[in-house]
Amino acid sequence: MKSKKYELEIGGERLIAEFTDLAENAHGSVILRLGDTVVLATAVMSKGEKDLEYFPLSVEYEERFYASGQILGSRFVRREGRPSDEAILSGRIVDRTIRPLFDSDLRNEIQVVVTVLSLDKYDPDVLGVIASSLALGVSDIPWNGPVSAVRIGKLKNLPAQAGSEEFLVNPSYEIREGGVELDMMACGRDGTINMIEVGASELPEEILVKALERAKIELEKLQKFQEKIIGEVGKKKIEVKKTEVPKNLEEAFKIQVISKLASVLGEAGKHKIYALEDEWFKYLNENIPEADQRIAKKLFHEAINDFIHKISIDDNKRIDGRGFDELRNLFAKAGGLSSVLHGSGIFYRGGTHILSALTLGAPGDSQVIDGMESHTDKRFMHHYNFPPFSSGEVGRIGVTNRRMVGHGALAEKALIPVIPNKDTFPYTIRIVSEALSSNGSTSMGSVCASTLALMDAGVPISKPVAGIASGLMMSLDPFDKAQDKSARDKILSYKILTDIQGPEDEHGDMDFKVAGTRDGVTAVQMDVKVDGIPISILKEAFEKAKVARMKILDVMEAEIKSPRKELSPKAPRIISIKIKPEQIGMVIGTGGKVINEIKDLTGVEIDIEEDGMVYITGEGGGAEKAKALIEDIVKEYKEGDRVLGEVVRVADFGVIVKIGPKSDGLVHVSEIAPFRIEKVETYMKVGMKVPVMIKGIDDKGRLKLSIKDADPNFIQKK
Repeated sequence: MKSKKYELEIGGERLIAEFTDLAENAHGSVILRLGDTVVLATAVMSKGEKDLEYFPLSVEYEERFYASGQILGSRFVRREGRPSDEAILSGRIVDRTIRPLFDSDLRNEIQVVVTVLSLDKYDPDVLGVIASSLALGVSDIPWNGPVSAVRIGKLKNLPAQAGSEEFLVNPSYEIREGGVELDMMACGRDGTINMIEVGASELPEEILVKALERAKIELEKLQKFQEKIIGEVGKKKIEVKKTEVPKNLEEAFKIQVISKLASVLGEAGKHKIYALEDEWFKYLNENIPEADQRIAKKLFHEAINDFIHKISIDDNKRIDGRGFDELRNLFAKAGGLSSVLHGSGIFYRGGTHILSALTLGAPGDSQVIDGMESHTDKRFMHHYNFPPFSSGEVGRIGVTNRRMVGHGALAEKALIPVIPNKDTFPYTIRIVSEALSSNGSTSMGSVCASTLALMDAGVPISKPVAGIASGLMMSLDPFDKAQDKSARDKILSYKILTDIQGPEDEHGDMDFKVAGTRDGVTAVQMDVKVDGIPISILKEAFEKAKVARMKILDVMEAEIKSPRKELSPKAPRIISIKIKPEQIGMVIGTGGKVINEIKDLTGVEIDIEEDGMVYITGEGGGAEKAKALIEDIVKEYKEGDRVLGEVVRVADFGVIVKIGPKSDGLVHVSEIAPFRIEKVETYMKVGMKVPVMIKGIDDKGRLKLSIKDADPNFIQKK
């Protein structure tokens, strides 16, 4: 096997890139290793072009169970199936990072496949980005890389000390699970950032900017590392065939579209663009039927893109007439949709309308995650749906795509820091956000609507969370003129747009989503359509997003200030008790007999954890009844206790009295009455209720009981 290796120290660990002939039919491939986490990335381009209106890139992130050294899957299917949510999210990270660096004129299919070969202490998503960059970089596929990725962490309650490192570079799973208040993944090139994923514990924006600056240092090291490799083993790139526009089509476009672009300005700009596009293609069908529809569509969208950039940068205008920091009309409503729902929230931001519905369940309703990377029970879930009618289109219903998974996960990440812990609120919580009307950032609208639903349901969240998406219109000319790439941010002409709507999202250069509370940021996600964004611009975008977030929180808190004091009457009630771990078997019984009898009798759900915590979920008085039954089973009697029991056996030497579901003891004939008893059956009958006192407990746990000490006159009363 041919092999050539390159090494780089990053975050105190060796990063090793190995180029072999293992996947020799791929156009580019690399095996990348950090510790014992290993990924294989391959890149392949189709021979011919596809007749498509868009660039056909697909990124697949393949998990392999063997990578974790385990035989996973279901009992009946011991192999990998459809991608897990974690795999989908990791694949989206790679896609969002590499996609902006392709030429939009490219119509050959390109497929990048990241396969996780070994999983150890480092998350393979960072390696997935770098490996994809190297696979593309050394291939002949036209691509404007390389691009790099790094994870930056910050331990909880760790202030910066003189001479110490405030941030961690590529922290391991163990460190991240042990408690970090910042988990940031940043990707970029040439001193700029082109992809961000952040989960944070209400951190100030200043800390996030510092983390990006720290990431920039590592990204620059990784870029030099990749450039050296590509310079030595990279192939010459295939040239992209540029689209030529026929002269008659170009002239018609100037008259039919360019001259009318000013008409799309105004609040209904999104719909005016659609109308102008329909008018343009109607003209072509009637007058130039032979025109290439792909070229005509590309012309139109490039013209809209240039127009929106021009009016923003040169004319200080937005397509809908708002100021650059102005939010669209806001509306918030908590509850009131149906008494059946445990909680609901409706949130409007302009033409983006979200309904979030919340359901509370027992601890046993949690989702079991048994994947390659994690094995856990998930008790808070946020899911996101985007039906086709939300954008005025016809499409398939009931299909969860990668976008839905990604948007749902982002909102979930934003809300997790305020969700109460299990000790405080043991319920399983599921929220479903329905994007019912879409005109810019439904994911951040979902954060707001879900917060309203949480408070409506009475879930004791620590603080409300809101989210906002910002955009960017940036002049690209200075990029070409700048000799010093590090000086780009000093000569750029740009405008940051708060609360982007449809056309600004589609034709802008950045989608910058920030969610958080009044005290700090909980989640960030950034995508770009350009090579990258200088950190100075991101710092400004953070500041503007914070101001917008406060305004949104004002509207939400005017509707509902804090969580309702009582849960919905339709929500189940949970009672928790603690038993000793060694008593768990007594409550469960052989083959689950005891616990199933309690469930059948009371109509409740019972969840028992390894530490002895018991959660009883039910409605009405069932939960209290089940609690009493369990307490009776595990009750530990001590000498001197007085209880009421039932005679279950009569013998010459005394009676056996049952004093609990699992406890009984002997009342010797001498302990039945203060006088001599000749025949026990004369006074005692099976089924008789008798008071007893615990006289003693022998070394085997057997109880010695006395009726006469509990009530000396009991026999005379009978």
